[in-house]
Amino acid sequence: QVQLVESGGGVVQAGGSLRLSCAASGRSLTTYRMGWFRQAPGKEREFVASILWRGGATNYADSVKGRFTISRDNAGNTVYLQMNSLKLEDTAIYYCAATLSVRQGYDYWGQGTQVAVSS
Repeated sequence: QVQLVESGGGVVQAGGSLRLSCAASGRSLTTYRMGWFRQAPGKEREFVASILWRGGATNYADSVKGRFTISRDNAGNTVYLQMNSLKLEDTAIYYCAATLSVRQGYDYWGQGTQVAVSS
């Protein structure tokens, strides 16, 4: 129903910036809540940020507040994660996800994009 593809990952030095994109196909995301998650090597997947498309209400994990910004485009098919002041601990595979209801969990997931932060 909804296909998500992440892009924009790569290698960046600590303190640098990177912007991830999540492109959706199948339908508009305007009725969804979109989320970014990440999974570092040897660790469980964790929540990073989310945005309710309608209204744009956002939520961030404490670890990224003030450094990361989630946003969406006007076309309703792309979500972004602007990552600034990157730290070594931000190294992870970043996943985009979508849901119609947070209570039901995130229904759709991308394959992930690797972000590696070097010292």
